[in-house]
Amino acid sequence: MSIWMAMLIGACIGVVLTTLILSNTRNGRVKAEYEQYIAELELEHQQALISAQKRSVNTSRAVLKGKMAEQMAPIMPEFQYLPSDAKFLGDPVDYVVFDGYTDLRDGEGRAEDIEVVLIDIKSGGARLTKGQQAIAQAIRDGRVRFETVRIDFND
Repeated sequence: MSIWMAMLIGACIGVVLTTLILSNTRNGRVKAEYEQYIAELELEHQQALISAQKRSVNTSRAVLKGKMAEQMAPIMPEFQYLPSDAKFLGDPVDYVVFDGYTDLRDGEGRAEDIEVVLIDIKSGGARLTKGQQAIAQAIRDGRVRFETVRIDFND
């Protein structure tokens, strides 16, 4: 074998070895970069998960406080009506108050003094829903009536 051939084979082997070594080094760097990126994403995910859990707990607490406020409202000082005049509905409004009904029933009031009031209890920054706003508008517009429905149980 000639010296030129041996040098050519040696050069080829050198190029192949150099390419393999550089490729492994580059792959190692790319792998390390992606592993770091994945670790950062996992940390972000954990932080987002913790934040979502805190928001969920806070929202749940607010809802529970609101539900308790709805139920306790008739005995709170802010409630201007007799608790016996208030009837809990819960949805779409919390209470229908027949203001003056207890006095009439007890013989101390007059029929013309009775007023029907729909009340929704809110706490914190809660607002009326669109449905509640529509009900309030219907009342303001006078779209309210009383009906009697008779059920016949004849066989």
